[in-house]
Amino acid sequence: MDSVEPPSTGLMILFAPIVLLVVSLAGLSLSIVLLLLLLACSALISGAEVAYFSLSPADLHLLANEGSTNSKRILQLRENPRMLLATILISNNFVNIAIVILSDFIIRSIFSQATFLDWAAGMPSFFHDNFSDNVLAKAIEFTLTVVGATFLLVLFGEVAPKIYANINNKKMARMMAGPLIFLKTFFSPISRILVNWSSRFEDRLAHDTVRSRNRKDDLDKAIELTVSHELNSEKEIDILKSIVKFGDVSVKQIMRSRVDVVAIDINSKFDEVLRTVNESGYSRIPVYEDDFDNIKGILYVKDLLLHLNKGEQFVWKNLIRHDVKYVPEAKKINELLTEFQQERTHMAIVVDEFGGSGGLVTLEDVMEEVIGDIRDEFDEEIEVEYEKIDDFNYVFEGKTLLNDLCRVIGVSTDTFEEVREADSVAGLILELLGKIPRKNIEIKYKEYRFKILAVSTKRIEKVKITLPNEDKS
Repeated sequence: MDSVEPPSTGLMILFAPIVLLVVSLAGLSLSIVLLLLLLACSALISGAEVAYFSLSPADLHLLANEGSTNSKRILQLRENPRMLLATILISNNFVNIAIVILSDFIIRSIFSQATFLDWAAGMPSFFHDNFSDNVLAKAIEFTLTVVGATFLLVLFGEVAPKIYANINNKKMARMMAGPLIFLKTFFSPISRILVNWSSRFEDRLAHDTVRSRNRKDDLDKAIELTVSHELNSEKEIDILKSIVKFGDVSVKQIMRSRVDVVAIDINSKFDEVLRTVNESGYSRIPVYEDDFDNIKGILYVKDLLLHLNKGEQFVWKNLIRHDVKYVPEAKKINELLTEFQQERTHMAIVVDEFGGSGGLVTLEDVMEEVIGDIRDEFDEEIEVEYEKIDDFNYVFEGKTLLNDLCRVIGVSTDTFEEVREADSVAGLILELLGKIPRKNIEIKYKEYRFKILAVSTKRIEKVKITLPNEDKS
């Protein structure tokens, strides 16, 4: 298998002579018509890639209930996504190679060799000092072909169809179900080579990942063996394990969601600001205008101390500090800690991939990831709201972060890493089901069972989790 060349290279070697033969037998008009047909094929195949791989679990469930021929074909193709992707890539390769060859033929048919030589003769003397007119003419022809073919492929064969397919994925999937079934069968020998070839790289990468994970597991075991004999060592073990995993935790996993952030509208009156400060107990509060996506700055409560006796007309907006720090959800918290130290700041607004404000993270949140909850005399409420029914049953708010859930029930924070796109209990359930569940529905993940106790039209509010080894009697 080591000697197998990339399929795209082999396709070009095998396919190019066939296309050249067809082109040589066809005239200019027929070549242009064939080019337009190939562009349409490229558009459909590129759109199919987006359409099939953007189908959500809810879409697939809907298709399964339809029972139509096209729906069955779509589900059949999605059963083996590797073969589907290989079929799409190989088909696109064939079509794109043909488009490039046809483009070159059409350009040479429209512009004679003498035209390219005239263009070459008109180039600056620098080029003539280093290259002959024939070489320059070939370079101009090649550049014109590449630019023209690239423009056609990118605009009409990639961008436009993928935008359309992203909006109308089910419609595009149904349209391409029959052709893709045929192409999958026709290209199956080449597809298998491509899948096997890529699987070798994936296995090698997976091996490195597993080895890295095993090293961390070995460190965890070493920590337990080293510290476990000491008195009251459980807390110390947790801290050392948290330090080992510190660089793997993202901001999204520890941030406070925007729905739970205490913030002040910039148009609020001074007495409303003081009331919010008293009720929250926070020393720094974000200030927004219209909605939380439009953060105007941070209000430091200590800046209010000299103005507590001012009347309702006091312009508190002048106290807002506008140097707001923004961080992406994917940033690792070890990097964030370094930035907090260097910039001497304690708070950052977390932004999602679309630039909206997803929540808030503080220096205290980062430190708690290592040393556990930090409590002071102003903390009146328990940060993680939950109810312990017995040793095997707990009730959590849907918004509870999975990291906090793991700490409460006493399991590793890696327990739910296979669905780490989800960061909260509600997110975990939504990712498993693909839709908002009904009340009293039970979901099983590994040995854990989740029961929905309270749900609204927009969110999962309360969830009961049952741990493994529960006494069923």
